[in-house]
Amino acid sequence: MKKITLTVLALIAIFGCTQKKSDPKIAETIVTNDEHKTLIVYTSAHNTDLKLTLTDSVKFNDFKQPLETESAILVDPGKEFQTFLGIGAALTDASAETFYRLSKANQDRFMEAYYSVDKGIGYSLGRTIIHSCDFSSGSYTYIEEGDAELKTFNIEHDKQFRLPFTKLAIAAAGGKLTMYASPWSPPAFMKTNNNMLQGGKLKPEFYQPWANYYAKFIKAYEKEGIPIWGLTVQNEPMATQRWESCIYTAEEERDFLKNYLGPTLEKEGLGDKKIIVWDHNRDLLFQRANVILNDPEASKYVWGIGFHWYEDWKDGIPMYNNVKAVHEAYPDKNLIFTEGCNEKYDLTRIVSEDPKLAERYGKSMINDFNNGTVAWTDWNILLDETGGPNHVGNLCFSPVHGDTKTDKLTFTNSYYYIGHFSKFIRPGAKRISSVSSANNLMTTAFLNEDGSIVVVVLNQGDKEISFSITMNLKTAALISPAHSIQTIVL
Repeated sequence: MKKITLTVLALIAIFGCTQKKSDPKIAETIVTNDEHKTLIVYTSAHNTDLKLTLTDSVKFNDFKQPLETESAILVDPGKEFQTFLGIGAALTDASAETFYRLSKANQDRFMEAYYSVDKGIGYSLGRTIIHSCDFSSGSYTYIEEGDAELKTFNIEHDKQFRLPFTKLAIAAAGGKLTMYASPWSPPAFMKTNNNMLQGGKLKPEFYQPWANYYAKFIKAYEKEGIPIWGLTVQNEPMATQRWESCIYTAEEERDFLKNYLGPTLEKEGLGDKKIIVWDHNRDLLFQRANVILNDPEASKYVWGIGFHWYEDWKDGIPMYNNVKAVHEAYPDKNLIFTEGCNEKYDLTRIVSEDPKLAERYGKSMINDFNNGTVAWTDWNILLDETGGPNHVGNLCFSPVHGDTKTDKLTFTNSYYYIGHFSKFIRPGAKRISSVSSANNLMTTAFLNEDGSIVVVVLNQGDKEISFSITMNLKTAALISPAHSIQTIVL
């Protein structure tokens, strides 16, 4: 009889949360799993002390047919789907600047909390920015204004905060972090509105210099010891924002990619970098993919399609089906969630544990993974006590906030909800079939390369739910607290 030994660690206290006085405590348990007959359950529930806490160990029993009035989840490890790449967040200027205003003890705690698999939530993916975005203290580029030949290109600005911050993250992740980069705007002189802010378009005469700019950025970062796995063509190419932004129609993005960016990266020896198109909301995801991927000369450069969660609600429901539609139409391309955060920072929503903040993450991650997504990226990994810094006042939530006045780290429920996925589902895992019979219980499941099975269950309701999990004609009974998320390791 084959035995699998799993090391499972439970986070049983908030990392310095404003509502907790204790430091984080890590409990390590060695569990012998006999032919997948035992389930180890971790739970986070709003307005309780359960924060990624080891709450139960349940045995499978003989198969029990659920009644139509009962809640049940069926897991089938024999039905495999996409390969999981990773979960992580953006290492922005704002995050880096906030980080370096914290004490050394809290800097160390922060890195361990995000990147350690054993003592934290095991982030394995990262996004960085190509010069400034709104979550920078001001607008800047890597060249002098008007330098189309890029003779003055340098990344000295990033050496103060963002580069060392990113290096620490890579080290905390064990020396490897899948990093990709995104630009918010070309330099002002390259644009039709002569402004990095307020939209505008890339002038055709600067298509080649701008493509060269990406290559120089990648080489400069890699020279500093930060490998760049991939890049997106443009952050939010259909949004005219009051911050750094640039507009591309689908046809313009397609033509820039196939005639300039793709060939330039190949010419510069960077043809192995993964190129991601769209990098905007779910609503127009299929339309953008359709135009670009139906062109063979453009499609050959595309690794995948990126998407965000903003402004994609129709009749109160996020447009998750558009993710599924792209996956079905272009199964040879990858889907990656490239950005999402809760907007309009308000500390009272954190203190009151507003469940909508964390549940937005849980719902999106479950739906996106079930619709074929291979990787998921939160927006700012850290922000200060105001929801910034942000040079245009676009203040937002992040899973962790650092108070630069009191040196207090607040780990919100969003951090724990993301951790229910990132800590247990590891790169290389395969999504497997996991289906719920109840609308109020959402679920997704993965098979890790080490043979462990991870099932995530989300209860958005106000009431506790009794439910069963069935796998390989064996059934186990569990309870999901109100407004909770659970990770069940088989």
